[in-house]
Amino acid sequence: MKKIISKKLKKGDEIRIIAPSRSMIVLKEDIVNLAKANLEKLGFKITFGKNILKSSNEDFKCATIKDRIEDLHDAFRDKNVKAIITAIGGYNVNQLLDYIDYNLIKENPKIICGFSDNTALINAIYAKTSLITYSGPQFFSFGMKYGLEYTIEYFKKMFMEENEIEVKSSKQWSNDKWMKNQEEREFINNNGMEAIQYGKAEGKIIGGNLCTLNLLQGTEYMPNLDNSILFIEDDGETGKAFIKEFDRNLQSLLHSAKGKKIKGLVIGRSEKISEMDRNRWKKIIETKKELKDIPIIINANIGHTTPIFTFPIGGDANIIANDKKISMIIKN
Repeated sequence: MKKIISKKLKKGDEIRIIAPSRSMIVLKEDIVNLAKANLEKLGFKITFGKNILKSSNEDFKCATIKDRIEDLHDAFRDKNVKAIITAIGGYNVNQLLDYIDYNLIKENPKIICGFSDNTALINAIYAKTSLITYSGPQFFSFGMKYGLEYTIEYFKKMFMEENEIEVKSSKQWSNDKWMKNQEEREFINNNGMEAIQYGKAEGKIIGGNLCTLNLLQGTEYMPNLDNSILFIEDDGETGKAFIKEFDRNLQSLLHSAKGKKIKGLVIGRSEKISEMDRNRWKKIIETKKELKDIPIIINANIGHTTPIFTFPIGGDANIIANDKKISMIIKN
């Protein structure tokens, strides 16, 4: 299928916030208010799905499948809505995939953006419809009081500008519990992206949160990985066992891509608790024969540290990695 690209946003456009994963009820009121205000400062009208505050399950803190699907379909059906942003991640957005009206989405293409658990949603939509979707900030991300500038810069570049985007590293990064305390922040100077293997590549972008993407393996919702550049990251929930969990999840993804051409790999910065460094990343990469002779970049601004850039699932990337420079160009 020929890929479908949504229209860019302009000031005055309506953005709908929905909660296909956890309910927005998990967010503190001050974060919700600030997130809404920051998006309104960009010139957008912000509206919310009618079921966004419902929570029917204490373990998952999410609305019912029916309620979550209703908000998703309403957002795509509403002609006034020009973009959809997920509220926050969680654990079970893949419950929705069999219930989605993909023809409705294909007939009403628009921007949909999220990350973490919503990786399953945005990759499934792309796989089923060829609509370019986006891994990028969720609604709660805009509730950050400090350190949001880079995230907003690349959000605007992706959704409000027509040019291809040259991705640069942020000057600083953070991995603190900012949602609990906005005033005690730790910002770390960023040494930038690093090359683990040299080379250059062009290909379509597939990826997001690695362990969530792997939930799609063997299903009709898994995108075709042929001629792809993988943009992947994972959270620090496994703590110091991160290296073991990431290694086997990456190997599983590469097994699912057997016979396909993986042309490059971009890995997002891991959380501090993961204790990853260049040498530990190399230990993972050197055991993967599938990754031989392709460019591999680590410490990109994607994932569960902040800030992050927005990238298109199904879009195109051009990467160069050598001892003199790292270059990353992305476009729809």
